[in-house]
Amino acid sequence: MAGPSLPLRVATLLTGLLECLGFAGVLFGWASLVFVFKTERYFEDLCEADAGLLSNATEQADCKAQDERFSLIFTVASFMNNFMTLPTGYIFDRFKTTVARLLAIFFYTSATLTIAFTSADSAVLLFLAMPMLTVGGILFLITNLQLWIGNLFGKHRSTIITLYNGAFDSSSAIFLFIKLLYEQGISLRASFIFLSACSIWHVGRTFLLMPRGHIPYPLPPNYSYGLCSGRGSRKEEKKTAEPENGELQSNECLSSNGESSGPPQQQNLRSFWSYALSRRFAWHLVWLSVIQLWHYLFIGTLNSLLTNLAGGDRTQVSTYTNAFAITQFFGVLCAPWNGLLMDRLKQRYQREVKRTDSSAAAVALLSAVPSLTLTSLLCLGFALCASIPVLLLQYVTFILQVVSRSFLYGGNAAFLTLGFPSEHFGKLFGLVMTLSAIVSLLQFPLFTLIKGPLQNNPLYVNVTLLLTTLLTFVHPFLVYRECRSWEEDPSKP
Repeated sequence: MAGPSLPLRVATLLTGLLECLGFAGVLFGWASLVFVFKTERYFEDLCEADAGLLSNATEQADCKAQDERFSLIFTVASFMNNFMTLPTGYIFDRFKTTVARLLAIFFYTSATLTIAFTSADSAVLLFLAMPMLTVGGILFLITNLQLWIGNLFGKHRSTIITLYNGAFDSSSAIFLFIKLLYEQGISLRASFIFLSACSIWHVGRTFLLMPRGHIPYPLPPNYSYGLCSGRGSRKEEKKTAEPENGELQSNECLSSNGESSGPPQQQNLRSFWSYALSRRFAWHLVWLSVIQLWHYLFIGTLNSLLTNLAGGDRTQVSTYTNAFAITQFFGVLCAPWNGLLMDRLKQRYQREVKRTDSSAAAVALLSAVPSLTLTSLLCLGFALCASIPVLLLQYVTFILQVVSRSFLYGGNAAFLTLGFPSEHFGKLFGLVMTLSAIVSLLQFPLFTLIKGPLQNNPLYVNVTLLLTTLLTFVHPFLVYRECRSWEEDPSKP
């Protein structure tokens, strides 16, 4: 068999999956960590005098400034999660795997050590630690995900990439384990020191199970990496480093008939900015930004929401926080369903192209419409349940939220792959994630609006966001109409 041995490839796959599951997206378990921080009295000085001596119900009314501070930390950290996709992707492309991973380990270890040694008196350091934790996590994901690990498994690349995205979502459950350990007497410091010590494992994996550069596609016959790599394999990797990006993306974006998924005849004639300023890209940005804003606002304000709905009962807040974190863990099981849907639709479009004279590119893009529509429907259901002030209903909200989020990011990457030429994929992906990160900053002023002028009543904000969510259905409708008109008149762009 060409390329590295099967045991080495399986070890790389499984340890990468474990790395994403345990470290990459822990930020999104923020609600569990906030519960612990509040117990440790972080930012409690922002509460009104004697709030800690009053009843729980009074405490929830008097400590809105504390909730705003936690919301601001999450806003900054989640902004960095998306905004840094573009620069970290450049670092990975420019300096290759080893440098990118060492940088990830530095950020992650610095963040976990900072959190470990913070206290209520130095809680402001969370503004530094949480963004660093996010940047380290996104670099772990990129070094595992950016189509390089999948190259080891050829035709199974899409499945593996989907699993890694799901593992990223599920890693938010790590903060649940920290919360449960805290309730059993294990200090917050001990838990985060353990996470810091795991850097030894990350370093070992970097040098033993990861390539120095990028894994080429297709794999050369004598290619090896990690502990087994020799001088010859590094020379082989160097030879393939130049064309690998273009070849990989072109293979990813080609149909079974060898046709590109971009617009026919024009994909090599149009510039990057012609696509970035197109209606198709603009509505995709709206689709991603609105749904993502809902998720970020919900996660960042969940502790405050549960406190209000539970009337300040900390036992109920703890129970529902645990339930939310547990549902997040199942993101790794939900994510592949979107990939399965896309794969089945691709097979269907392949048969349709053979049966008719339809444009392969148009029908390929059409296969993304059900995924886009289903994601919008899931978000709408999640938003409706989150807007109804019934505590028991939040169990349904949690389920819809994790499924919707699992579909969101896989659908985003799939649409960019199908809807635009391969040579612009990386730039468009970085641009859409960066712009959506800027939109996500709205979560903090919205939270401040709810806590301030609206006097803790989110009704008007929720109704406004629900109406905005309806705009996301415009995107799949326009794509559907464009594909149909494209099939009727192939000369249209």
